[in-house]
Amino acid sequence: MQKTMAKDERVPRGMSRSGLVLFSYGFRPFFLASALWAIVSIDLWAAFLSFGIPVATEYGTLYWHAHEMIFGFAPAILAGFLLTAIPNWTGRLPIAGRPLAMLFAVWCAGRIAMLLSSSSGVMPAVAVDSLFLPAMLVLCTREVVAGKKWKDLKVIAGLVVLSIANVLFHVQVVAGQSPELPIRLGLGAYVLLVTIVGGRILPSFTRNWLNQFGRTEFPVPYNHYDAASIIMGAVALAAWAIAPEALITGLCAAIAAAMNGIRLYRWRGWNVWPEPILFVLHGAYLFVPIGFAAVALGTLGMPQVAVLHVFAIGAISLMMLAVMTRATRGHTGRKVKSSRLTNYSYVILAAVALLRPSAELIPSFSSEILMASAIGWTVAFCMFAHEHAPFLCRERKPLVSR
Repeated sequence: MQKTMAKDERVPRGMSRSGLVLFSYGFRPFFLASALWAIVSIDLWAAFLSFGIPVATEYGTLYWHAHEMIFGFAPAILAGFLLTAIPNWTGRLPIAGRPLAMLFAVWCAGRIAMLLSSSSGVMPAVAVDSLFLPAMLVLCTREVVAGKKWKDLKVIAGLVVLSIANVLFHVQVVAGQSPELPIRLGLGAYVLLVTIVGGRILPSFTRNWLNQFGRTEFPVPYNHYDAASIIMGAVALAAWAIAPEALITGLCAAIAAAMNGIRLYRWRGWNVWPEPILFVLHGAYLFVPIGFAAVALGTLGMPQVAVLHVFAIGAISLMMLAVMTRATRGHTGRKVKSSRLTNYSYVILAAVALLRPSAELIPSFSSEILMASAIGWTVAFCMFAHEHAPFLCRERKPLVSR
């Protein structure tokens, strides 16, 4: 027994040879399930819009759609990322096996409960759904504190905001109010996480790629400007959440757009265009300054629904797709190279990010734009699921790199 334990202890993190492959590392179940739920949930929404098929009518189909995008689909990807990244940050062992399966079951229960809320009751569905984000918050806080990585507590703050926003969303819906504030709070939390984590991984990945070829056009290292950009972005997002049409919000958002645009320029992403799996990270981050610009335009009359979809699809969902493809390949022992199919998925989702906000800008074609966007979204995530499901479900990371 002792020999067996000693042998297991020598196996690197995420490379265990025993147990179900799907629950050997956090990114596996959550990345796969999030892609599948992205497909199912948006297609149910499209079926409601096109054919009037009832979906979560007691909760409200519109609110269900918004909730499942912000507090259903996206948290699964965030969970997969954090459960994989935090062990690398802290040096602690990852959550795997039964504990991971239980956490995943909590997320799945929330999706089923919300979808069947008309049958099971809204309040029981709300209670079940409200469990996942606090569970993730407790788990991630424990790991960061135990690893004494105090700088990473700012990522935990994003989970705090998301947990509060989710509960507030439910409270306002149950009270018969429009959950506009929690929608903007939730989106703002994700955008802020993109600016924090993106500022960590984009320059690093870009520098490493350029260094392989002996090139020296490296991104500008993290400095006070990056910190100022993040803070300005946080201020603009808070103002947008509270007073989306106030002139001060527009001013803060315009400054944040400029600062984040300059920040992206400092990372010199044009140098990595031959590597799509890396270049797409820069492309997704481009939607951060575009989103802030849209917030500024929102104070001048641009529809708020259009504004939030710039952030939701471009800055958040495209970045998540890019991170999922990269992490899945890297953590299953493959070369971090995107296939042609993956590259198509990037292009299609980026096109959706540009197309969907126009539904409110061109009302006469809104139905066609909504359907085209739903189709594009579905195709992009179907491509991810088709190509990456075997990597996530069946194949372990080899002990010797390929």
